[in-house]
Amino acid sequence: MNVGAFVCSCAGTCDIDLEAAREGIDDVDVAASSSMLCGDGLPALERVIEEYDLDQLIVTCPEANAQARLEAAATERGVHPDAVAFLDQREGAGWVHDETAATAKTARMVNATYAGLEAESVERSHTREAGETVAVVGDPEVAAALSDDADVTLIADGRDFADCEYDLADVSIERGRVVSVDGSFGEFTLTLRSLVTDDCISCMKCVHEGPDGKVTRRPVDIDPDVGDERLPRVCPTDAIDLEGVDRTLEADQVVYPDATDAARGGRLGFHTAPIDAATIAAVEGLLGGIAKPEFLDLEMDVCAAGASSQRGCTECVDACPHGAVERPRIDEVAFREDLCQNCGACTSACPTGATTLREPSNERIAREVESLLTPDETASSWIPGRGGSGLDESVIAFVCSERASDSLSEYGRLAASGKADVEYPPILPVRVNCTDTVGEAHAMHALAAGADGVAIVGCGGDCRHSGPDPKADLVERLERAVADLGLDPSGGGRIAFFAPDPADPGEFVEEISSFVVGLEDTPVPEGEHEATGGIDDPGRENPPFDSHGWTLESVRAILEHVEPERDVIRGLKDFGKVEVSDACTLTPTCSNLCPTDALRRTESGLEFNHERCVNCGLCAEGCIEDAIRIEDGLHLELLPENRAARAQAGRAEREAEAEAADAGRHGEDGSERPDDPAWTRIFEGSMLECRNCGRPFTSERSAERIREEVGDLVAGIAPQADGSIFDYCPDCRTMLLSDRGTANGVDGGDD
Repeated sequence: MNVGAFVCSCAGTCDIDLEAAREGIDDVDVAASSSMLCGDGLPALERVIEEYDLDQLIVTCPEANAQARLEAAATERGVHPDAVAFLDQREGAGWVHDETAATAKTARMVNATYAGLEAESVERSHTREAGETVAVVGDPEVAAALSDDADVTLIADGRDFADCEYDLADVSIERGRVVSVDGSFGEFTLTLRSLVTDDCISCMKCVHEGPDGKVTRRPVDIDPDVGDERLPRVCPTDAIDLEGVDRTLEADQVVYPDATDAARGGRLGFHTAPIDAATIAAVEGLLGGIAKPEFLDLEMDVCAAGASSQRGCTECVDACPHGAVERPRIDEVAFREDLCQNCGACTSACPTGATTLREPSNERIAREVESLLTPDETASSWIPGRGGSGLDESVIAFVCSERASDSLSEYGRLAASGKADVEYPPILPVRVNCTDTVGEAHAMHALAAGADGVAIVGCGGDCRHSGPDPKADLVERLERAVADLGLDPSGGGRIAFFAPDPADPGEFVEEISSFVVGLEDTPVPEGEHEATGGIDDPGRENPPFDSHGWTLESVRAILEHVEPERDVIRGLKDFGKVEVSDACTLTPTCSNLCPTDALRRTESGLEFNHERCVNCGLCAEGCIEDAIRIEDGLHLELLPENRAARAQAGRAEREAEAEAADAGRHGEDGSERPDDPAWTRIFEGSMLECRNCGRPFTSERSAERIREEVGDLVAGIAPQADGSIFDYCPDCRTMLLSDRGTANGVDGGDD
């Protein structure tokens, strides 16, 4: 693929050194520039496309009309429309930064766009059928507007539509006030409560004799505050119940202007205020069903949701704000991709990589971050600045592509028009679908790649996905981890959340400026770390860039340049240390349940692999002796590289096993593997050998417990046995109880 990059200064209004920006662009086949690409520079752009036979363009242009002209010109020269990528060098750079910073930032953004395109996913689609029923709560105007195309039911919600000015001839009207809205697109269930039952014949007696303004005519219903005991006696059909009656109504979509964002929860087909023409169009667009891109890649074989009717990890279910993740059974989860809104909440929460975003994928985000943090390689930088980078501080900003991105664009327009004095430090943007996309793995990777700080820039308190303070918990946890790693000796913080208000640029400028200026230079060098997205463990089958493996890889990269303050790195939710008490009887329950194979039973005890543990709690949940406790955090002393005496031998053994394509727990002869530094013995126990055949078959603790519980009940059941029947393995015990033994033991030979 031949790639060309084109930089524009938008008729000279952007403070960008075009020549320097071209020099800072890497990897592409040609880099060109113009003061006005969409105007005087258009013929030159066309000539460059033909001369270099380009089939992929990266163009700095945020203006929609100009983008259309540039795309049309590229298409005429044989470039596919989808192969033209645009980025914002204007509102987000040249209009809000000085020339030095804007130039360096523009070049890095071009490089990051190229790196991201290299990791772009192939689009897949998903369809879901639905009906055309729409429940509209209390809004006759919307009900009338939709009635030509949909089967509309107007729920009165306490209102009277007897004198409604809108045409409701094709609208069904239901009495009652909405108690709850459950379900999802295509299968919503509304619970309505009313003091009037369906036996009502609208005779108007209650309207005539009831308190003024407390009884509606169309539909007939009574205000819940009415306590007039006479009313039930007035009704000729006994349709009045002052205690209230509930009934349900089903609909494919719901329009509920007065519902809160929390009640809506981001569910597809659930529409709240403001209700406008765009809302009407959205409802009509969903009639009959949807065809939408697939947003998720699912690898359920590595899911830690549970096993054997024991519940394990709940991260994705807890995180999803759209009801797109369900628990059909206690020990599994299922994804409703038709309800998925592409926010990434489940993917950033999932520790194992069972669910990952297709676009932008974690790998694409990683490559963009690494490209943004790669400084100029020349000994003498073309722009003054730290390390030849052109930037005094390198701050990765994960920017929500919805309202947060729009707010930053508005700041640029305000600055360019002279209506506000807006200038802030050149944060390096990585666009994400929503700040829910960002998890601990993304932030730790940015720090491992050399970022001085990480800014998470989102919608704030009215985020349509997560609601108030969407990343407060994440920021608090990560700040704890950063401090424990020794990466923030001054305690000033390296990670923060920002919610830019388009109407108040001053607050954002003050907050982001204070954050960036307060950052110390990171001890982690820029441009040296390239993530693989995993750890060196051939027995681990998780996909690359799963949260657990990616985070651990990043922490290791950071530890090469810092002295940690603690042995336990707190705040990282995807790591845990298993501890076992003396109550353990060495039953195989925990090792069988563990979804990541972080526990294994040996002939003399139990071993634990901290690298693999994702802190799902399934082992503790399923332990029948209640002998397991999990301590949160990444325990550095349990990592194999920190167990120096055994690390090299273990690494050589794993490499040999990988070459032999045998990543199992035992060798070909059935013997246990030699010591591996990834494994820590967490419980010592003795196995009981069968009194007859000599085979170890259970732990001595387990046998003793059984003797204590049922020994008296079976005493003398096998008088010919030498000792207790519990001293025999199941096979020999069966023969013993079947009278196939001898007087002094059991004959285990052939008959």
